[in-house]
Amino acid sequence: MDPLIILFAAAVSITFLSTTLILRKLIPVLKSKKMGQKILEIGPRWHKSKEGTPTMGGLSFIFASAVVGIFGSIFIGIRYGSKVSLPFVLTLALGLAGGVIGCIDDSAKLRKKQNEGLTAIQKYVLQFIVAALYLIGMTFICGDFSSDIYFPFFGATVNAGPLYYVISMLLLTGIINGVNLTDGIDGLCSSVTLVIGIFFAIAGSGLTGLMNDPGLVLLGALLIGGCGGFLVYNFYPARVFMGDTGSLFLGGLVVGGTFMMKNPLIVLLIGLIYVIEAFSVILQVGYFKLTHGKRLFKMSPIHHHFEKCGWSEIKIVAVFSAVTVIACTIALLWGMRM
Repeated sequence: MDPLIILFAAAVSITFLSTTLILRKLIPVLKSKKMGQKILEIGPRWHKSKEGTPTMGGLSFIFASAVVGIFGSIFIGIRYGSKVSLPFVLTLALGLAGGVIGCIDDSAKLRKKQNEGLTAIQKYVLQFIVAALYLIGMTFICGDFSSDIYFPFFGATVNAGPLYYVISMLLLTGIINGVNLTDGIDGLCSSVTLVIGIFFAIAGSGLTGLMNDPGLVLLGALLIGGCGGFLVYNFYPARVFMGDTGSLFLGGLVVGGTFMMKNPLIVLLIGLIYVIEAFSVILQVGYFKLTHGKRLFKMSPIHHHFEKCGWSEIKIVAVFSAVTVIACTIALLWGMRM
């Protein structure tokens, strides 16, 4: 049997089982420590019933992914060479660094007993530093760096020069925050990210005939197993939330995966839901200021707008996940780097 198939199956299975087993023990601990989510007063009134639901549950799939990822990268290094495993190792480090920032933020929220931890500036500065270190690592450690930017669907590659770093930093920090904003209702972030994990696994498997990247397959396996295991307890009605701890970790893996593909702009398509969530907040704030108090949406991020329009949480998760499936399918068929 192909060792890549064995790696994928083992990574998905172990990450899934580890995440569910850890959560089974972690949830009671989080409850006993009174580490419950605080709900904003301006949020949907029906979300008040969720107050006190344990948060920081993302620690479960972070730990599972880190352990499986380390052993998986060793296997890849031995089987395919260290050069093949290095981009994955750096991307896993990016995710873990995001998880640390999220953990600091969540801890501050719980300590203050409110839904605000680090300030937006503090969080962004930390994310900026982590993203810059990731780019430096991909540039000087992986050794095959290029400032070329590939434009999906056009088949064109443009040398962006110094502008490459500006675009890359915007993508890295923007998508990580977009994933964070998507984590607003039960099962949404987990479901959307699981679909993207499937995309990475297929893209790296060679099935598309365009690339064969064991590291990307392993990354996809971690996202599938981790998010799948978390959904056991996070699907509506959620018994635990991932918190910023989990969402910033997932954001790092997702955007890092597109840099592993040397096709970072594709994240705007496969992560379309993250992009829409982020822009809905930007548009809401901008419109509110320009019109002196009027709102473009009933509430932002946009999943709350649909909630206030009468959509159930399950319907929103299903529709947003379906949009991601369509976007990832289009990316696989027409957006891959030739």
